[in-house]
Amino acid sequence: MADANAHHTINYIEMPSSDIEMTKAFYRAAFGWTFQDWGPDYVSFSGAGVEGGFEHDPDGRQPSTDGALVILYSADLAASENAVTSAGGTISRPAFAFPGGRRFHFRDPSNNELAIWSED
Repeated sequence: MADANAHHTINYIEMPSSDIEMTKAFYRAAFGWTFQDWGPDYVSFSGAGVEGGFEHDPDGRQPSTDGALVILYSADLAASENAVTSAGGTISRPAFAFPGGRRFHFRDPSNNELAIWSED
């Protein structure tokens, strides 16, 4: 496993949240991520392949469908799509093929857009 603190590697991903409890419930149900609360407006997550967090700051960064796209990997794209919608996410771009695989985009309950891909 790569050193999480290696020079110039992605070390942490932070996304905005409109509601921390709703965000935790979604990512726990859809992907099995675990969380550590750091007060009422911040939670870190584990189990995503890279560590990260969600912040609720009404005057700061807002959830977005623009900007960097976080892409998760799935061994079963259809099952992942079902997990996302069952947990309260919405599909923003249905599954499509690209060289080497397929992926779909979704929005979490805060309206952050992410994607999930799988090999052919």
